[in-house]
Amino acid sequence: MSDGMPGKVIGRRTYLHVETLAALDDARREAWEQAVRQAEQAAGLERGEQFNVLRLDADGQVALLHYPHFFDNPFPALRESWRFEPSTGEVGYRTYADSLNPPILHRKELLLPSDHPRHDEYLALTAEAESIGLFEDSTRIGYQRQWLALVREKGYRIDGHALLPLGNLEAAEVETAADDGAPLHAGWEAARQRTAMVRYGFSAPIQSLARHGFLDGRYRLFDYGCGRGDDVRGLCENGLTAAGWDPYFAPDQPIETADLVNLGFVINVIEDFDERLEALTRGWSLAECLLVVSVMLANQNDPRGARFRDGVMTQRQTFQKYYSQQEIKDFLSDALDEEPIPVAPGVLYIFRDKDAEQRFLADRYRRRRSRLRDPSAPARAPRVSVRRDRRAELYAAHREPLERLWEQWLTLGRKPERVEVGAEDLLVLIEAFGTFNKALRFLEEHQTETLGEAEVACLLKGAEAERVADLEVYLALLQFERRRPYKHLEEGLQRDIKAFFGDYKSACSAGFTRLFAIADSEAVADACREAAEHGLGWLELEERAAGPGQRGGSTEPAVAGASGSPLAHSGQREARQQDTEAGVTPRGSLTLHTSLVEQLPALLRVYIGAAAALYGDVHNADLIKIHIGSGKLTLMRFDDFDGQALPRMLERVKIKMRDQAVDLFGYGELFEPPFLYRKSRFINEEYPGYPEQVAFDEALEQLDARGLFSLAGYGPPATELTALLARHRWAVDGLRLRRMQTTPALDDACGRFLTFRQLIECGETCERLLAERNRDGNGNGDGDSNGHGHAFDNRPKHPESYMALLELAEQVLDPVIDWFGMIRLTYGFCSPALARQIPGRIDPKRDQHAAHERNRLGNLVCPRLGAAVDFIIEDEDMREVAQWVAANTPFDRLYFYGADQPIHVSYGPEDSRQIVTMLPGPSGRLLPRSLSVNAFLEA
Repeated sequence: MSDGMPGKVIGRRTYLHVETLAALDDARREAWEQAVRQAEQAAGLERGEQFNVLRLDADGQVALLHYPHFFDNPFPALRESWRFEPSTGEVGYRTYADSLNPPILHRKELLLPSDHPRHDEYLALTAEAESIGLFEDSTRIGYQRQWLALVREKGYRIDGHALLPLGNLEAAEVETAADDGAPLHAGWEAARQRTAMVRYGFSAPIQSLARHGFLDGRYRLFDYGCGRGDDVRGLCENGLTAAGWDPYFAPDQPIETADLVNLGFVINVIEDFDERLEALTRGWSLAECLLVVSVMLANQNDPRGARFRDGVMTQRQTFQKYYSQQEIKDFLSDALDEEPIPVAPGVLYIFRDKDAEQRFLADRYRRRRSRLRDPSAPARAPRVSVRRDRRAELYAAHREPLERLWEQWLTLGRKPERVEVGAEDLLVLIEAFGTFNKALRFLEEHQTETLGEAEVACLLKGAEAERVADLEVYLALLQFERRRPYKHLEEGLQRDIKAFFGDYKSACSAGFTRLFAIADSEAVADACREAAEHGLGWLELEERAAGPGQRGGSTEPAVAGASGSPLAHSGQREARQQDTEAGVTPRGSLTLHTSLVEQLPALLRVYIGAAAALYGDVHNADLIKIHIGSGKLTLMRFDDFDGQALPRMLERVKIKMRDQAVDLFGYGELFEPPFLYRKSRFINEEYPGYPEQVAFDEALEQLDARGLFSLAGYGPPATELTALLARHRWAVDGLRLRRMQTTPALDDACGRFLTFRQLIECGETCERLLAERNRDGNGNGDGDSNGHGHAFDNRPKHPESYMALLELAEQVLDPVIDWFGMIRLTYGFCSPALARQIPGRIDPKRDQHAAHERNRLGNLVCPRLGAAVDFIIEDEDMREVAQWVAANTPFDRLYFYGADQPIHVSYGPEDSRQIVTMLPGPSGRLLPRSLSVNAFLEA
């Protein structure tokens, strides 16, 4: 939010913690309070109890978000979301309680006032994340699974509110080498080779070199203490010059000087201080440009071992010295008499080449824009010293068989019987506890002590309900398919039926009841709502009043957000009950990916299973559509569903269960395969590539909002969309929507109303020079087929400049023309060649007319980037035009010269929204005056 107010702004959405409302100024607090109160009342919630984060959208929609452990979890995961639409009063709901990949929250400090006691702690975590490049790709940071993978790829892990490098100890644990538990003895020497890491990506120090541009091929690298050589091998495979030496794994390799020397997680595994110092100074002597030192930081592990010298001896007989960031910095400074530069937690640079050091520092503090977003890992609980607990020791001694037994208990939904437990585990449990039943009692008591009685009861009850539902689905479909009764039930089924139903007849009766429920449209609709609330598909509902023998007219469909649905809160449930009593039949559909079928409520699994009995395995298709109220089901198969953002439909199968009929529709030569739009609606956050698909769909929605095309209904035909995207310089590349990098022709469209020629060949000086060129015979106005001439040429030389002009046209000029009518351009794109010919005062380094062009030295003419034009609209008050631009477009800079003068407007990445009036003063000279948008609108 602006003016120093707290708030995290992403696009047109603002996020706040509920405790932050009190820190807002009076006007903003009143606006937020009014919006939140409406949403609370509609959803029936209480702030602070059921939600703790607020989101207010520019269009008025309010979201109430629940992030458990907001303050203690560095990247908290979203548990529940309620979305309130004030214009309709509808509330949409989504729970992520059972999601394996929930959305996560980053940059928590932005949601809190600056004087919050933990604000600086959260800010430091954000700074660490930025320093190692975690926010560079916004598509990988919004969901927990992708985020944690990204953190690990960068060579780090999350420890409380800190990011710590993945050092050697974790890797050693991954190797699962057995601990022999041998005590220290005289002459003991640390098994340093055991700390060598098996890496599946580059280490943290190597990744830091890549981020800072040192791995561009200009430098030779030597890894001094290379361990198993994963970094060296990876660098060589990428065409870089790299070598390494290690006393255990590569002792025969030569030790040589290099531009870059990596001393990665070496000095922290050397127990002798003098030898540690020797390794450091030897590494420094090899570095011609830069030495990179990385160490394990203090408190990033529970050191399971005894104190030894100035470190610890781990259970694996390895030595580890844990440093604080300041301690390692002081050690390097004292040992090398140089000033080390911390670049990431536990990673420091020491430059021998001071020119390179200065370039590094100058580039390091250059301002860069980065996008946002966030996740979570639980804070590590402090270790508490307790008296010896024999029950805990007994559990620890037999942890693996007990954990398998508990997992089996939850899977079965009932206590396992002896014959259902593996022979080896059964023997171990009986030897440890005396009898199998005693082992079960011990396990239940332990879980109750650990998780709490209520949690254990909830787990067991939920497991039983799931197992009963599974059995009912099985028995329902068994009867639907009219299979011959089995002479003998499988023993596990016998035990299940006895435990849950009492006898086989009662079990079949329950299955029969479940089967007949698929004919109940209201029950199917409720099951579809439940599925959508858990992120299982896209729900569209429409209520139809059913008269005698006919269907009533359709009302507007109630559609929720991605992977969501209208919330069935109490008021809406009552309304549906009244509709049912009045003869209103629910209609609509739930569409989802077939990989989600197994997670659906039991009723829908029966519905789909009945259709599969007519068709076959539904997993042969990509999408499945459950039609509510009609007894139909549609299966859709696409070309490369996973790899394409807009997969083409190849086949559609409609199954009519009431008629016991199957209709097949193929697409190809006779019928153009249509695109599947908004694919992210039909998958969820656990699906591979989901964040990228969401980003693509949002980008396409933005183009729809601009009026480039309409995604209403089934959306435009594939060929039409492809042509429209190309006309506006867009292309679909896998799961991304990107700008074309080719140079357009001058007469190609630039937005909806203009061409590139109009933006490039405008202005008095440019028009005069072009006329002179044509008159002298050096061009004919068009030059060659692409507009090339042989003398004066104002066309951009860089494709990025064309894209900047196009963005300016689409974001600012198109809306203006759409509202006021055609504009007259008085000054557009200005190449360096044109700038040299313009008389009077111009400022190419600041005015953005040069777009992304570079001078003869290769430097940007205008570092602000973007693009700018000056224009006037005949018979319009340009103050009114300028105010409309300020209020309705995402302009960068706007200069106002008077009601009858052209205005200067730009669009660019800085998004400064700066307004300057240039009006005559008493002396007649133009006096600049900067105004805020609000002040300019009120002027």
